[in-house]
Amino acid sequence: MAGNTKELRIRIKSVTSTLQLTKAMGLVASSKIRRANEGMFRAREYKKSLKKAISSLTASSECLKSPYMRESEAQRTRLIVIAGDRGLAGGYNNNVFKLAAQYPDAEIIPIGKRACERFGKEINSSEKYSFQDAYALSDLLCNDFTEQKYDRLGILYTKYISVMSNEPKVKWILPLTKNDNGDSSVVFEPDHLTVLNQVAREYVAGMLVASIRESFASEVSARRMAMDSAGKNAKQMIEDLKLEYNRARQGAITQEITEIVAGSGN
Repeated sequence: MAGNTKELRIRIKSVTSTLQLTKAMGLVASSKIRRANEGMFRAREYKKSLKKAISSLTASSECLKSPYMRESEAQRTRLIVIAGDRGLAGGYNNNVFKLAAQYPDAEIIPIGKRACERFGKEINSSEKYSFQDAYALSDLLCNDFTEQKYDRLGILYTKYISVMSNEPKVKWILPLTKNDNGDSSVVFEPDHLTVLNQVAREYVAGMLVASIRESFASEVSARRMAMDSAGKNAKQMIEDLKLEYNRARQGAITQEITEIVAGSGN
């Protein structure tokens, strides 16, 4: 019985340490949520402006001559997969990888430490991914697309719905498609085609940055929810273990008293 109470004390101590860890990680995630959301909303506005400009440009039939609007029967796909830098965020990373598995023939470009580890590429950080990094990658991707080294480009990111909800999605970026609903009356100098070929790189970089910011906001929110859930489970486990410990301790005391009484009777 004494051994049982000792084992329970060790388990209570272990779960208490886990509870302290989940609290600390939950606080860190909470502190990042506001900054992550601010970055996401700014990036959404930037993306909205870029999409409006692209919509006006691709409404012009002249832009069908652009290499960024070429169509191909082949489907050589490049897929940018954005995951987190850390775990302990519920199903955040796993959901991303499950969706990526639906594109087995795609050439994967990972962003985020977990994605880089998963696909065996050079480690980079999704949290610290900068505009300069996005522009550099955009240049590479746009050059390769115009040289017909692949046929379509997609970004696998996690759409932020709320603190409690997010959804992994694939957004197809290239080739650009003709937008019949765009405002073709907008005048661009020197002409629509020249401007589109210049703006395309900015567009790819902007879509990439917006997707990374949205994914990061989803990640920190998911981590906070996961740590809150883990904390509640740890508290319940501690209560159950303490109850079991008190029963075991009471049983040990009762046994000792019984043995004493039995010994005195002899």
